[in-house]
Amino acid sequence: MKSPKYIKQPYLPSLDDKQWLVECLKHSPVKLVSIDAKLSEDLLRFWAEACAAANKPIFLRFPSGNQPLKKAHPVVRLWKQLFDRVLAFVLLVVLSPVMLGLVLLMQIDSPGPVFAREWLVGERGKLFLAIKLRTTEARHVTPLRRWLSKSGLHNFPQLLNVLQGDRGLMQSYCWTLADVVQLSSSTQRNLNAAETIDSWQVEATLKPAES
Repeated sequence: MKSPKYIKQPYLPSLDDKQWLVECLKHSPVKLVSIDAKLSEDLLRFWAEACAAANKPIFLRFPSGNQPLKKAHPVVRLWKQLFDRVLAFVLLVVLSPVMLGLVLLMQIDSPGPVFAREWLVGERGKLFLAIKLRTTEARHVTPLRRWLSKSGLHNFPQLLNVLQGDRGLMQSYCWTLADVVQLSSSTQRNLNAAETIDSWQVEATLKPAES
């Protein structure tokens, strides 16, 4: 048996090589990826994109809290997901003319890409690509795009994410990667006991208290 110092170590490309990481994930037997929420926003996005290309779900791993994770009963969760998906489908069918009208107005108002995608944090810390109307990445923010953003109508396409089971229908806000990196370790431990990330938790954590 040779000493380890005489054994030639195999060459491993840098993890900064996204294509290599994607191929590694594709050939890996792991079924999901759990990543530390303390990483930078760029690294979180890098891993999320690689996992999406490899068709592997990715979850954020938060520090363990003192309280056990509060899990809903499986039957309750199943009925909630079923209700959300059915209602989301009905809303998509009924409101599709409104959606088409908004897309046409956006094209007339400012030609260019209509839809945008953003990584958000769903239930149990799962990362998913949210679909929304593009309102902030145009050359200039027009009154129409500003109104869509303020009214929340730019999030209308996220009904497709509800259909896919990425988020809940009544979940008014999901964390962005920028939100995650702003959280302190103690805050992450406290919120780790919650099964879902709701809007009031984000607002209480990220917004300063009013004097």
